[in-house]
Amino acid sequence: MSRVLIPSDGSPDSLHGVRHVVSEFMKNRNLQIHVLNVQPPFSKHVSDFTSRRDRMALHQEQAEKALEPARQALDRSGIPYTVHTEVGDKADCIADMARRLRCDRIVMGTARKSSLIRWVEDSVTNQVIERTTVPVEVIAGDAASNLERVGIPAGVGAGLLVLGMAAD
Repeated sequence: MSRVLIPSDGSPDSLHGVRHVVSEFMKNRNLQIHVLNVQPPFSKHVSDFTSRRDRMALHQEQAEKALEPARQALDRSGIPYTVHTEVGDKADCIADMARRLRCDRIVMGTARKSSLIRWVEDSVTNQVIERTTVPVEVIAGDAASNLERVGIPAGVGAGLLVLGMAAD
């Protein structure tokens, strides 16, 4: 039986990974599916003024909310799966969970972005690929928005122009 880990943050792009695995399961029912949501830890300032129990309850509430679209897609298809939640660095938790579960691969849905944006930002997908020995299958989401294709690179260009002018 092949084990597959699907990280899901509830975004439309992460659902592309879920739908891909649903499609694969319909062809090969010999898949064991694990869905993971990772919540970021609270800052020390928040932790100093809240109880551990309250923080864990909020993390669980946020994880359930984020996992709902993935669960609905899998439930509609009648596919068995196991849900996992973690608190910590997303890439570290995904890589660690894949190792602990002895997954054969990680399937990640991700946003389509321009090459410049991918170069500038350090995406969770890129971090997972760097931190795991488990094969990562990346499923492209919807096309990048006009802002991502034009606005952000123009903003980067404008920032470089301002830096150049300041250096004079």
